[in-house]
Amino acid sequence: MSGKTDQVKGRAKEAAGVLTGNEDLESEGKADRRTGEAKENVDQAKDKVDEVIDQVKDKLDQAADKAKDGLDPK
Repeated sequence: MSGKTDQVKGRAKEAAGVLTGNEDLESEGKADRRTGEAKENVDQAKDKVDEVIDQVKDKLDQAADKAKDGLDPK
């Protein structure tokens, strides 16, 4: 389940808990909402790490190409 889905589900449970006076349902909703927020944060961090890895790979490829060009007798 995606982070957004967990957040929506959590908000619905939380609201239902408030409306019905069911503290357990309200707490469960808060937990679901926070889980969704955490999942989203992890996904964003993963995307950022992947982006940095791609940048490093590009720079290494460029450096390798320069090194090869410097060693090739033409």
